[in-house]
Amino acid sequence: MRALTSKRTWLLIALVSASGWIVVKALPAGAPEPSQPQQGQGVFSPAHDSVRSAISDFLGRRPVQPAQPIAFPHKTHLAKGLKCEACHTGVDRGPDAVIPSVKFCMACHLAIAKDRPEIQKLAAYQARGEDIPWVRVYNYSASAHVKFNHAPHIRADVACSSCHGDMTQQTTARRVVDLNMGYCLACHTQRSVSIDCMTCHY
Repeated sequence: MRALTSKRTWLLIALVSASGWIVVKALPAGAPEPSQPQQGQGVFSPAHDSVRSAISDFLGRRPVQPAQPIAFPHKTHLAKGLKCEACHTGVDRGPDAVIPSVKFCMACHLAIAKDRPEIQKLAAYQARGEDIPWVRVYNYSASAHVKFNHAPHIRADVACSSCHGDMTQQTTARRVVDLNMGYCLACHTQRSVSIDCMTCHY
C-alpha cells in the first residue's frame, strides 16, 4: 500500500511539473516580466506579479539578455580604462556590486557625449528625478536561500569575468554563465575552498 501511495505522489509531482512547463512554453515569451507589478495589474503573490513569473522563477527561467532601459556599453567604458569597481562600488568591501545611480552616471555625462540618444535618455531620467530601472541579469531566486558575497571573491582574485564573462566584448550585460549550485561547487572545489552548505545558504 505504501509503495502505491509513493508512486501516486511521484506521478502527481511529475504531472504538476509537466503542466507548469507547458504553461510557461505556451505563454508569449517576447517581453520580460516586469520586476515590479505595473499599476492597475493584480499581484499573484508578494514575490511574483503573475503566475507566469512564479512558474518561470520555479523553473529557473530568466532571459539571457534582459531588455535594459538604456543600452549601457560596457566595452566602451572598459576601453576607456575604467575598472568594474569604478561603477560597481563596494564590490570589494561587501556582498553587493552596486548598480550605479543616474546621478553617478550623469557626473560624467553632463559633459561627455551628451548629444547621443542613450545619454539623452539618461538625462531625462535625471530631469524627472527618477533612477534608472535597471533589470538584474544575475540573481538567485529567493527560494534558493543563497547569499552571494562579492567581497571574498574579489579578495581571492576571482576575476569578474569568471561569472560575468568578458565584459570588454559586451555592450548591455548578458548572462553568460548559469550560476547554479553545480557551477559554484565546481569552482569552490577547484580552488579548494569550503563547500559546506552554510558557506552560501544562510
